Amino acid sequence: MSKGNILVVDDSRNILLAIEMLLSQEFESVKTISSPNLLISELRQNQYNLVLLDMNFKSGANTGNEGIYWLQRIREDHPDISVVLMTAYGDVELAVRALKAGANDFVLKPWDNNKLLATVRSAIQLNLSRKEIKDLRQKERELKTTINRYDKEIIGSSQPSVQMLKTVEKIAATDTNVLITGENGTGKELIARRIHRLSGRSQELMVSVDMGAVSETLFESELFGHVKGAFTDARENRTGKIELADKGTLFLDEIANLPLNLQPKLLAVLQNRIITRVGSNETVPVDIRLISATNRNPVRMVAEGLFREDLLYRINTITIEIPPLRSRTSDIEQLASHFLEKYSDKYGKKPIDISGRAMERMIQHNWPGNVRELEHTIEKAVILNESGTITENDLFSGPATGYMPDQGDTLNLAEIEKKAIMTAIERTNGNIKAAAEQLGITRQTLYNKMQKYGLG
Repeated sequence: MSKGNILVVDDSRNILLAIEMLLSQEFESVKTISSPNLLISELRQNQYNLVLLDMNFKSGANTGNEGIYWLQRIREDHPDISVVLMTAYGDVELAVRALKAGANDFVLKPWDNNKLLATVRSAIQLNLSRKEIKDLRQKERELKTTINRYDKEIIGSSQPSVQMLKTVEKIAATDTNVLITGENGTGKELIARRIHRLSGRSQELMVSVDMGAVSETLFESELFGHVKGAFTDARENRTGKIELADKGTLFLDEIANLPLNLQPKLLAVLQNRIITRVGSNETVPVDIRLISATNRNPVRMVAEGLFREDLLYRINTITIEIPPLRSRTSDIEQLASHFLEKYSDKYGKKPIDISGRAMERMIQHNWPGNVRELEHTIEKAVILNESGTITENDLFSGPATGYMPDQGDTLNLAEIEKKAIMTAIERTNGNIKAAAEQLGITRQTLYNKMQKYGLG
């Protein structure tokens, strides 16, 4: 049996019987009623894919007005149901009126069985397709809501934090390009997500791309997409990240890590707002709001010839600098309390306190890994705690402590970075993912730096 619940409305019992006998051989459910006055209540009580509706119910009537009236009533409450009108008085003008009023098709009496079956199949398939599209759109909305949901909050009431959040609220409603700068672990993605959430694009996706993790060979495929057969491993069409962000927000993290030779390709997309998939000549328009982030100084990179000046102008209409944690120490207690509650709940711990001395040390600590380091430090302390009070030793011993050079160490930044990487790798027993988390960078960035310093 084919899918399909059909309702037939006609004042002739012979017509109803004939149609029921024909359609019930193929379709799941066929119900007949002889009065259109029962039509609306029947549709409210049961689910139908198709209504076969007579156009004339009064004796001697041939205008089709009754059928048009009931068709309009169906469309008001049940716009997705397919409706096929039937009449013994067929002419082109009446057919045109019926189609303009929203009918899916028109059947003349007496009918040809094969033609009627074909019309019914087509109308039911149209209804099922509409339902599928409606369900897919609903699932898409739910998926977007889930993807855009971000459990992490922006915590802080210090003057730098308050001023930064005021700026975020001012620019969020616009479509201006934003560049977020700040050290690793300060929460650049949190700020980007807050901007997206407060914008007019909040119901669409925010698509994140870690530019430090995109290899040069896959750059165009990753960002612009490709068509099947474009290169050896292109076994199917793929939508690029920029196209995925259409109508939403594109977040390019670690934008300064984009190699100089690839920067013109990104610039062209940002200027023209069109992309071309690898292996295709067809251009695809894109409507995106761009947010970028970096822990480096792009102005200095421009002066050093490492970053295009025109690309910098394109991405930083507004710049938001996130201050490091050490310059907003009044936020530390609030952040620590938040993370303490979060991880106590997560790991099923009884209420845990932080000793006064431990809190003093946290305020005095330099936090080279910023908020991310503070969060990891609190999480580790909660996991290991048995006394119900986190002490100074719980916080500042073991691998959670960020690398801090002694006063006698070199102040050469490259040497400090190299030593920090070596320390993180040693403390995590060579676990690159864990080492990258401690350093507040991505795994790909860590690999790149290891290669730079000959630590591979």
